[in-house]
Amino acid sequence: MEERYQVASRVNMEQLIQAASAKLKFLIIQNAAIFQEAFEMVIRHARNYTNTMFKTHYQNISLKTFKLVGELFTDISLYVLGSDINVNDMVNEFFDGLFPVVYGNYLNPGFRESVESVECLRLARRDVNAFGQYPKTMMTQVSKSLQASRVFLQALNLGIEVINTTDYLKFNKDCGRGLLKMWYCSHCQGHLLARPCAGYCGIVMRGCLSSVGEIDSYWNEYIASIERLAKEMHGIYDLERVLLNLFSLIQDAVVHVERNGGKLSSVVNKLCGTSKHRVSRSVRNGGDTYINKKAIKVNTGNQETLSGKRREFIMKLKAYSHFYGSLPALVCRHTTIAENDTSCWNGQEIVERFQPHVVKNGFKVQTSNQEGKARSAEPVINQIIDKLNHVNQLLKGMSTQRRKNIGKIADEEDSQSGDCDDEDECEDGSGRSGLRIRNQLRFIPELDYDLDIDDVPFNKQMRNQQDQNGREITHLQSGSDSIKTVSAKPLLPLTITLLGLVSVN
Repeated sequence: MEERYQVASRVNMEQLIQAASAKLKFLIIQNAAIFQEAFEMVIRHARNYTNTMFKTHYQNISLKTFKLVGELFTDISLYVLGSDINVNDMVNEFFDGLFPVVYGNYLNPGFRESVESVECLRLARRDVNAFGQYPKTMMTQVSKSLQASRVFLQALNLGIEVINTTDYLKFNKDCGRGLLKMWYCSHCQGHLLARPCAGYCGIVMRGCLSSVGEIDSYWNEYIASIERLAKEMHGIYDLERVLLNLFSLIQDAVVHVERNGGKLSSVVNKLCGTSKHRVSRSVRNGGDTYINKKAIKVNTGNQETLSGKRREFIMKLKAYSHFYGSLPALVCRHTTIAENDTSCWNGQEIVERFQPHVVKNGFKVQTSNQEGKARSAEPVINQIIDKLNHVNQLLKGMSTQRRKNIGKIADEEDSQSGDCDDEDECEDGSGRSGLRIRNQLRFIPELDYDLDIDDVPFNKQMRNQQDQNGREITHLQSGSDSIKTVSAKPLLPLTITLLGLVSVN
């Protein structure tokens, strides 16, 4: 019977810890899913804005750039989710592929493509600095904004891992005996309905959870670090702002090639041995171009931007500072105890009033040896602390780096289009006619449009095919390469990608 009560005590303890952490765990899981989906939504829109820009201003090459744009934003998405991709490489690969297309259609229309000539143009792009400073600017902005979003998701997933680990801690025999004594020894005296004294419960739980309390200071720093990062995710550290305006930066890069076409063509002809041809101007629309307002009109009532959602999440998360320090009290609050410490079970008998000092040997042993009660869990606790310390140092390092570069960043931001309030409509910073978009998307569970299909009219040869489940799937074939875009409204899955984190279990 005692062994059965031991098992029941451990099961009770595990369930109580899980109940105490349930709201915190759900808060982080829910927001990790929300932010991961929101980042993906921003990436999808940024890709569609870029494709629309090419279709509007450079229709002759829009089919060829569709593949390049798709590959770029696929790499961006994979990077945010934790893939080991170098941002500079993905940007260089995009411009390396773009230059032969621009050159062959606008600088040298008579250019005959071949594997050798295209490869030569790809290599020449960097040598002649064809796109000016724009690739470097794009690398800086994309790398900083993606890193901030990636670390933000990593931090949230680490929080889930910490809670999952502490939810299933294994306690040693001393703790098991203390739990048995508190919950079931009263049965032996015929007190089946006796409630443990609240003070007595607190002492037992502090003994069992003494090693868990060591996490508290690191957990507090973890919350503070996430808050600091969230506050600093603006300007070139804001994924929304950078990616949603990326089309403008790419357009400026192409304009740079056009303006320097004569000089570039002369140099490239020498490098790649192509014959000279008349440099032609690109055929472009001269008027203002906008994304269809009706197509993207959404109901903004009672809805928030992603930055606002971050602020809301941080406010809720801060309420769980000192969570692990207060865990013993939270666990006792979830069990049946005598709140006023009267007529309650003190581990040996029913007492009118709980007095810690009157409890004899068993109690003294427990209070004087609290440091050993969860000794078997210490290696796991140490692993949790190491992981929290690692992510805290990572977040701290990002903040330090940002403060060191604050002057440079301010100059870079001033040279761009500038920050916009959530309610403002922002245009590209060059002053040219261009796509007019919101600098920040309204964060909503469902959108009234999907640019993947509806706003890319040049995909007549890529008409939707219906699969057996009725989902719309678009196929673009280019040689052996294949791009598949699934048109679906954004979902908020609760399944989380753990971004390369190793379980401590």
